[in-house]
Amino acid sequence: MGKMRSAGGMLAVVALLAGASACTGSSEAGTNGKDGTKAPDAQVRVTPANGTGAARPDQGVAVAASAGKLEQVSVTQGGAQVPGDFNADHTQWKTKWTLKPGASYAVNVTAKNAKGKTTTTQSTFTTQKATQTFKIADITPMPGEKVGVGMPIIVKFDKPIANRANVERALEVKSDKGDTGGWHWMSSQEVVFRTKQFWGAHQNVTLNAHLAGVRGLKGVYGKADVSRSFKIGASNVTVANAKTHYMKVNHDGVVKKFPISTGVGTTMEYTTTSGLHITQEKAETVTMESPGRRPGDAGYYKEEVHLAVRITNRGEYVHQSVGEYDALGNRNASHGCVRTSPTGARYFYNIAQRGDIVNVTGTRRKLANEVDSNGWVFWALSWDKWVAGSALH
Repeated sequence: MGKMRSAGGMLAVVALLAGASACTGSSEAGTNGKDGTKAPDAQVRVTPANGTGAARPDQGVAVAASAGKLEQVSVTQGGAQVPGDFNADHTQWKTKWTLKPGASYAVNVTAKNAKGKTTTTQSTFTTQKATQTFKIADITPMPGEKVGVGMPIIVKFDKPIANRANVERALEVKSDKGDTGGWHWMSSQEVVFRTKQFWGAHQNVTLNAHLAGVRGLKGVYGKADVSRSFKIGASNVTVANAKTHYMKVNHDGVVKKFPISTGVGTTMEYTTTSGLHITQEKAETVTMESPGRRPGDAGYYKEEVHLAVRITNRGEYVHQSVGEYDALGNRNASHGCVRTSPTGARYFYNIAQRGDIVNVTGTRRKLANEVDSNGWVFWALSWDKWVAGSALH
């Protein structure tokens, strides 16, 4: 047991709270009550206990005070402060994130009783080493990349995650404009962040993954914290109407209109998907070949298209029309892409960035029905369905 120094210089044994950690402390003289008795000293409990050599890193540090309030709590590791929060009445304090495996920590606490008498407490402990770890294998977007207002944050792990709530709780997204968003688990190794509305244009976004010490599955802890920052560029939102055969491109509030031709619609394969698409990549020239067909087969084609911006994994693009310019603005004639004029294609291509939105309307084939096969179709889900995929929902 630790010892406290009393106002009169006598040494008194302090009874620890149930389950309290062993720690050292000292007190400053307080004010007596009206009847001449002293108010009880503030007592502090620190978890993990002082001297612990294998504390679980995922359980963090907890500090509690009885017969008083916490004035100051400092937890350091390697000279760096560990962030934490007090409860409303300053009787409890808890680290905000998990701790690093195999690391030593120092705790310093100051508390006061009802009469202002100060108690100080110090303790040290070490977290257990992680024999097995998991880490982030990939993050999209790239560091410093400038992306569109519909851009998701895609996080992939090197191991399947069983304790998804633990991991999701450690993923912190901050934007200059404070956009609201949520995570959705696509699989045990992939979780995606999407905003409720589109990102605000022209701002910075940072993902802080506080994964060091997070228990992702039994006996497996996060290896390290990871940070990724990127930029939201211009707001590019396009509406391509398969019935009117025109698309309206809204670039930071400036709207331009171009004639288009979408999928001919004779089969579902040749019908453009309706819904909110996300641009994924672009190239000056792309060779397109009919899937599942060989030369000589009915419906086989192979052609070069120019100024191509991909909007689905299954080969839908916005691109310059390959001939059939008479169809633009009049009828649907493509194999499923959104074709437009050379002027429209060049304008769209030049402003396009990953994460822009292309909303195709007016077809019978719904992107929302193909969420497992068409790639970045995260906006095809309603907000309610999106947040239902959160482990913290």
